[in-house]
Amino acid sequence: MRRVRTSPKSGMDPSVERVKVLVLGDSGVGKSAAVNLICTGKPANRARPSTIGCNVEVKLHDYKPGTNSQRTFFVELWEIGGNAGHAQARRVFYKSVHGVILVYDLTNSKSHDNLKMWLADAFSQRERAHFDAETFADLQVPVLVIGTKALQKTERRGLTIADFCGAEELLIDSFSETSHGLDPGSSNAVKLSYFFDKVIEKRYFSESIQSSPPTCVGDRRRPATSPRYLQHLD
Repeated sequence: MRRVRTSPKSGMDPSVERVKVLVLGDSGVGKSAAVNLICTGKPANRARPSTIGCNVEVKLHDYKPGTNSQRTFFVELWEIGGNAGHAQARRVFYKSVHGVILVYDLTNSKSHDNLKMWLADAFSQRERAHFDAETFADLQVPVLVIGTKALQKTERRGLTIADFCGAEELLIDSFSETSHGLDPGSSNAVKLSYFFDKVIEKRYFSESIQSSPPTCVGDRRRPATSPRYLQHLD
């Protein structure tokens, strides 16, 4: 059920510490292509078949490059299959999570609305849990939101799940050489690197970080109990 593929350059050196990041979202939104873009920096040349169960890719990440704190970590990207028929089985992959990437299709508003249920599925102790804002108000797991098919996107919606989580959002196109990629130095690349740094800090250096508690991740702090947004979600 679990397929593991690693970048040839990684070698999975056991001396290199690692973090686990879930990649969640509906089937068909482009999670596999997004993970490929993150790991290789290059767009996919073709659509990939839907993931069954879980597929794990590994990326080498330089934590705080150019500083005295610079270190290399493995980032394990656990892409969870979105097929509803495997909902019960996939819960085994939710253990020991250090970060979450939520992926949705910018041309499909329902795939965005379903992200709150993916959060509930991953972090609730109950099966078929419903989204409860209070449950996630103190979630100490960094979150990043990725919207795919940026070249086809329609008019931007109002408040989003990224607003709720206080998370950064990347708009990408995983199949095209455009400004909606992850070119070094681009806004998307900087946001992604910062997210991985946050995941690593939470996992290995949380005691040394002096900051106020986040809502979901705390990058763009917004109140998790905002009545306007809760009304929008529910």
